[in-house]
Amino acid sequence: MHKLFTRISATVFLITSAVLFNSASAQSNINSLFSKSSSAVSAVVTTEQVRAELLAWAPDGVGPGKQVWLGLQLAHQPEWHTYWKNAGDSGLPTVLDWQLPAGISAGEIAWPTPKKIPIGTLANYGYENNVLLPVPLTVASNFSGNTLDVKLKASWLICRLECIPQEGEFSLSIPVQSSSGISTAVFQNTFKATPKPLPTGSSTAEVTADSITVSLSGLPAGLQGKKLVFFPETTNVIEPAGAWQQAWQGAVWTAQLPISSMRSQSPSNLPVVVALEGKDVEAYQIQLPVNGQWAALAAPAVVSPALEAALKANAAAQPLPASAPPIGLIAALLGALLGGMILNLMPCVFPVLAIKVVGFVNVKSRAERIQDGAAYSVGVVLSFLALGGLLLALRAAGDQLGWGFQLQSPAVVAGMALMFTLIGLNLAGLFEIGNFLPSRVATLQSSNKTANSFLSGVLATAIASPCTAPFMGASLGFALGLPAAQALLIFATIGLGMALPYLAVSAIPGLARAMPRPGAWMQTFRQLMAFPMFATVIWLVWVLGQQSGIDGAGALLALLLLLSLLLWSLNLTGRARKVIASVSLALLAIALWGIGPNVVKHLDTPIAAAAPGARWQNWTPDRVEQLTANGQSVFVDFTAAWCVTCQYNKKTTLANADVLADMDAKKVVLLRADWTRRDPAVTAALAQLGRNGVPVYVIYKAGRAPVLLSEILSVSDVRAELAKL
Repeated sequence: MHKLFTRISATVFLITSAVLFNSASAQSNINSLFSKSSSAVSAVVTTEQVRAELLAWAPDGVGPGKQVWLGLQLAHQPEWHTYWKNAGDSGLPTVLDWQLPAGISAGEIAWPTPKKIPIGTLANYGYENNVLLPVPLTVASNFSGNTLDVKLKASWLICRLECIPQEGEFSLSIPVQSSSGISTAVFQNTFKATPKPLPTGSSTAEVTADSITVSLSGLPAGLQGKKLVFFPETTNVIEPAGAWQQAWQGAVWTAQLPISSMRSQSPSNLPVVVALEGKDVEAYQIQLPVNGQWAALAAPAVVSPALEAALKANAAAQPLPASAPPIGLIAALLGALLGGMILNLMPCVFPVLAIKVVGFVNVKSRAERIQDGAAYSVGVVLSFLALGGLLLALRAAGDQLGWGFQLQSPAVVAGMALMFTLIGLNLAGLFEIGNFLPSRVATLQSSNKTANSFLSGVLATAIASPCTAPFMGASLGFALGLPAAQALLIFATIGLGMALPYLAVSAIPGLARAMPRPGAWMQTFRQLMAFPMFATVIWLVWVLGQQSGIDGAGALLALLLLLSLLLWSLNLTGRARKVIASVSLALLAIALWGIGPNVVKHLDTPIAAAAPGARWQNWTPDRVEQLTANGQSVFVDFTAAWCVTCQYNKKTTLANADVLADMDAKKVVLLRADWTRRDPAVTAALAQLGRNGVPVYVIYKAGRAPVLLSEILSVSDVRAELAKL
């Protein structure tokens, strides 16, 4: 049994590499785990929410001193919008990354005047309907060529109630000698809507403790006496949705605006835009010197102020002694050790562990058992360290990730489904890897039992990583707030806890003697264990369907079927082996090229919203605050399709009739925060709760701190907490 894991791992590596290589070739523009707008490079990219087109305007041709403009035109579907350079309370501005020939350089976007877009209690600055983002080009005197070939990679965030990050790649060829004036009207209308610079004159911005007073002089006569709209170009300075006043004092326009409670900078110069309310043109940009003393900066926050206040109240209610850091670390290490041990009982790990224990039966001497247990333990611990190190590195680079992050990638999910299919087919006796691996490789693997045991530990960790056992959640959340060395110590301790039971069996003779003796039952058990492997494949295909849709799940099933046919054919003999294997290999290659890209793509659409009136509604960052402000209690289920523990709790405790009856009696609103695909908002909310993986279950009530429940829910525990509401 030990030999299975090493041989399977080698085969998985080869086949998975082929899958990813062909998928990458067929879909060369997949550069993100988020939604992609198009894989074709052209002047137009179309999604369900927006049509994006790269336009050029060179009325006098391309040459030194001539006027040359490029622009990305975004035609939004109704109710959808993208963002200005200052997005307001949320959102991100559109980013343009140019590839231009030598002698050509691009300037900054000449942002058209935005509009204020209210979103509940927040406000954003952006664009609806059609907008052009123009960019001026500078042509050097030594530029030569018959055409100006332009490439652009653009990324934008498009939002309605939900937000979808999108990107596209564009190319355009502009004749140098002839004019490009077909887009003249579009560019000229945009220039009319672009704020015109005004001299500062005596205009100022005066800062007080909680507001900023703006005085603008020298505004054109057409604006004087009229109501204006105001847009600060600097982010996180004023409260976009806050109440403000404006007035005219002769020819001077004044406004008093609330300073943002989340202000992240203290500028000495404030560029602002003012425009006539309700107008698309006649806007002006003024650079304001800031007078007065800014208050101290607020600490950065990533969740609602109400939640942050509740967490601080909870911390104040339970003060820690002066030696809190070391005690916290020790508690986290104990939780990590216990959580790692409990991981062995998780549904996603137990089948692999069962096969490993049966393989252990064949090890006769105590020295071999200890060597086998030690190698397995090292494989587990090093794998946890590798995953923890990768997670810490990606978070340091700016990615909002948590435990189990790798299963947010369709490629990883597909690779695991492939691996478990191979293991299941091997256990069922459909094929023996040694029959088609090079004899030198097979001999090397079978002779190195230590390497086999090490790879068994790597495999067990790969399967355990989506799970969060009791005691693990707090330890993982605590780990990510520590220095890297201490955080990695916690990850290593989780691995040690997971390996500890097997290590104990290998080192303690009494436990080893309790193991069943070898016999014919082992072959039957081996074949029986194939079915949990196939059940795991079903789960992984279902997870992939949440990420890549029905096309991705169907494509993966088809590829696994063709791979199974190929493996079966390799065990035939004579002419049948050559014919059937050749046909199978050809079909698999065609399928990889034709439908393989469907497996690794992310859906462009967000996870479906819950139907109105449904018991469980979709979670959003501000939804909890809105509900608790109205006096309602809220139960939030932080979950993911790839989290087996989440699905178990969902089908048992959270579906229990008594629990649901108590929820109804207490008028508790049920929200579900889905983390199946990467969602920085969910990651940030988990971090504020001191957690870094799912499942997490929280009960909110106005006036008290959030209550976190155990990762393994019981009916009695949930009902006991509900009774306190």
